[in-house]
Amino acid sequence: MTATPVKPAPETPAPVKPAPETPRRGLRAWWLAFVLARTRASDARLYGARKRVLFAGLGPVVVEIGAGAGVNAAYFARGTRWIAVEPNVYLHGPLRRAAEAHGLAVQIIPGTAEALPLPDGSADAVVSTLVLCSVARPARALAEALRVLRPGGRLVVVEHVAAEAGSGLRRLQRLLRAPWGAVADGCRPDRETEATLRAAGFADVSVERFRLPLGLVAPHIAGTATKGA
Repeated sequence: MTATPVKPAPETPAPVKPAPETPRRGLRAWWLAFVLARTRASDARLYGARKRVLFAGLGPVVVEIGAGAGVNAAYFARGTRWIAVEPNVYLHGPLRRAAEAHGLAVQIIPGTAEALPLPDGSADAVVSTLVLCSVARPARALAEALRVLRPGGRLVVVEHVAAEAGSGLRRLQRLLRAPWGAVADGCRPDRETEATLRAAGFADVSVERFRLPLGLVAPHIAGTATKGA
């Protein structure tokens, strides 16, 4: 008698954290905007030199995901059409002021990185700085960046990332992941962003790893990913 093969039970997909409601309002969103609006000097000190190099020659149409309070406006060429994707409505005023101060034509979209309301191939560059640590679905956000880039367009990233596997800092990042995220608007200190970027379908990825004196989020990457023809 031949036994009937038993089909394995389908694997239950891991739950996906929903993307934040857009636009974002309320006390939590206001507090985050208040904090971000006061980080311009520290951001320039920590990241300014790298941003000046990475943001050179991005092209006339730049999409920035998680544009925040507009700290990157200083590094875009005057006259750039800056499409600032930012769900927090309390940051829209600072974004407009930053655009005016640096001669940029800004369009503010209260959306998320995972669902960009933009046509395919409509951007010369996409910029992500300290954003992929906290988006709900980083792989989806990178797929959207790839979609809206024109052939040959560049994604520019500056992100903090997971520490080296097996290190004490990596263990600490895992241990403190939940409380850190609770106070840092969902930020994940142990995100494997470089691996996610390399698997996203870009034709060329060039990444520098470096460290900053920022404790739990000291390890960083900075670089570019280019869309193929």
